[in-house]
Amino acid sequence: MDYLPIFLKLEGQRCLVVGGGEVAARKVNALLRAKGKVSVVSPELGAELTTLADAGRIGFSRKGFEPGDLDAIHLVISATNQRAVNESVAAAARQKGIPVNVVDCPELCSFIFPALVDRYPVVIAVSTGGASPVLARLVRARLEAALPAAYGRLAKLAEACRQRVKTAIPDATRRRRFWESTLQGGLAELIFAGQEVAAQRHFDRLLAAESSDQPSAGVGFVSLVGAGPGDPDLLTLRALRTIQEADVIVYDRLVSPEVMRLARTDAEKFDAGKASSRHTLPQEEINQLLVRLAREGKRVVRLKGGDPFIFGRGGEEIETLMEQGVPFQIVPGVTAATGCAAYAGIPLTHRDHAQSVVFVTGHSREGLGSTVDWERLVNPQQTLVIYMGLQALPRIRDELIAHGADPGIPAAIIEQGTTPRQRVVTGNLSTLYELATQQQVTSPSLIIIGHVVSLHDKLTWFQTQGREA
Repeated sequence: MDYLPIFLKLEGQRCLVVGGGEVAARKVNALLRAKGKVSVVSPELGAELTTLADAGRIGFSRKGFEPGDLDAIHLVISATNQRAVNESVAAAARQKGIPVNVVDCPELCSFIFPALVDRYPVVIAVSTGGASPVLARLVRARLEAALPAAYGRLAKLAEACRQRVKTAIPDATRRRRFWESTLQGGLAELIFAGQEVAAQRHFDRLLAAESSDQPSAGVGFVSLVGAGPGDPDLLTLRALRTIQEADVIVYDRLVSPEVMRLARTDAEKFDAGKASSRHTLPQEEINQLLVRLAREGKRVVRLKGGDPFIFGRGGEEIETLMEQGVPFQIVPGVTAATGCAAYAGIPLTHRDHAQSVVFVTGHSREGLGSTVDWERLVNPQQTLVIYMGLQALPRIRDELIAHGADPGIPAAIIEQGTTPRQRVVTGNLSTLYELATQQQVTSPSLIIIGHVVSLHDKLTWFQTQGREA
């Protein structure tokens, strides 16, 4: 390699930047973040550097560069657009043995600036040795997406607990394994979610269990994760990470095969999916399964289509987890309503058609209709979105019409929305069920009733293998 990757300690060290423009300002800010003592030499000073100089955060000499400016300097950067000045700075720095960087002139540099992923105190530097700064930035962007912003807080917790762990686990090999397990499990997820108090309690449990030679007892972690409506690209970054790190995945039938393929091949998978008149696992058994798996010390992902808190029974499951003292987090997902409607070109609200939107479910514990206020659902200025309503659609239609709904109001069914198999059937409230039957529409499907459906033909953008009706 052409450059040795190192990290310089610049706190309190005198650093010189030659140049006063925007590029120089970026370098000055980088040095200030590293706690360097920065001075600038330039005939002119841009607005950003003027602000820093006026605030006393940097020194400034309004003049051209002279070799004497390097006296007592520990590091120098030349950020001018004048080749002769840059060469003069580089030559003077080499003569005095001072590290020098000349922006966009790698041949004059004794060191170069990498692209940085800053999760202080975790810092990752990416460099192409000056061959392609743009490529280095692209690699940095990939790393930025993969590393949660709170990684630094995880490092600080580890730093604060190092001595405790060393005392509790004298054996170095066992201590290393403890850290490897701890820093990528539920503790990390709690830190990333901003639950630092809960994270500290979880760490205390982990360390106590390790010290008692029962490292897996009662210290697992559950993530209730929204898998979105089907397209894996709609997963949040946190959802993707937790899925890929899970030891066990308990999934619903609404989770698409494309999303399930993102899981580790060695992860255990439990099908907890429910279809009408068929329950793979009763809800109470699912709740207890999550508790049992967590108490085996496993990283558990409860994967739900859409969002866990939109008709996903996430509330029931976390009630059990809280009662049993199992640590958990909620990872929201793109709801089926928002995702499927967007991919079907049906805005849920529109100033000319609908000023509100209502989500309802087509079935409940007691059965459709026992607690439904049908009159409130009949409003021509709102959009009605019905989850899991395909089988109950005839009754929904009849009840809405009986309570004053216009039989001719536009309506649509979106089958397997956001996936390559998406199909949209449009009609009106009175005809939709017959059209869906003729087209052999199956679950998972979402029903949308409202004038916004009339925009579907105009706003359709997502091309699929499915067929429109």
